[in-house]
Amino acid sequence: MKTGKMIWVILLSAFLILSILLVFLNQNIMPTTTEPMKEPQTETDTSKEGEAPVTHPQPEPEPQLQPAPLPEEPPQILWGVDTASKLDQAFLQCVVDNYGKPSVFGRYLETKEGVSAGLTPEEVELLHQQGIKIIPIYNHFTNATAYESGAQEAQAAITYAQQIGIPEGKAIFADIEPTYPVEENFIRGWIDTLLVSPYKPGIYGVFTNESALTAAYQAAIAANQNVQSQTIIWSSNPNPVVTPKANAPEFHPGAPENVPVSIWQYGINGETCNIDTNLIQSNILDFLW
Repeated sequence: MKTGKMIWVILLSAFLILSILLVFLNQNIMPTTTEPMKEPQTETDTSKEGEAPVTHPQPEPEPQLQPAPLPEEPPQILWGVDTASKLDQAFLQCVVDNYGKPSVFGRYLETKEGVSAGLTPEEVELLHQQGIKIIPIYNHFTNATAYESGAQEAQAAITYAQQIGIPEGKAIFADIEPTYPVEENFIRGWIDTLLVSPYKPGIYGVFTNESALTAAYQAAIAANQNVQSQTIIWSSNPNPVVTPKANAPEFHPGAPENVPVSIWQYGINGETCNIDTNLIQSNILDFLW
């Protein structure tokens, strides 16, 4: 082989070897890459292009059974008395010794000559020291007719109550005796006036199926539902007679169903101590003084 050809063969071989070495070195120097992280799968199904993804609704939790509300307990029945006589320590001791200690004592606001002695601050202190609640009674009228009369009598009762210091929220009872003429508008006048005062309306009287007071009260309910929902009823339906606390009858006033009696005067004109006897539902105690 000629010398010139040998040189070209050597040069070409060297070039090829150098090229191979450069390729090999370049592959080792290039940094390696890692696979991109896959996004977490969701609970939505893939959909076709241009369509919203379809989601599967999650199952609703099963409803938890709620405990049934406890039935309301009936109010306790307390024993009490009322009197038109002046009250002092001797009188109260007479009641305790002969009948038992009352939880509630009914007394009249101001004196009505020949009928009732008015409540005094001394009586209030005596009763409250013994833990005895007071039922304030208003009896300065003999005619229970006309709305204006009911409103005027209520305003007079409010004045008496404020003078003796009866706090707001307590009830004042209108004494509507069986001999009084009575109309529903008087009852509404009494109730409406007391409802916008610091006090709560109450009515005392004979609430039986046949009484004129019951008829007037029911007519007042028909005219204004506040009559029934906002008024405390004290019914006198004596049966049997005055008894000691230990021998009091069951609470069963003889009134129609829509007359919600809270105080039942079951006995009147006790020969000893000059008292009437009553049974009182405990759920109205907050409205008594």
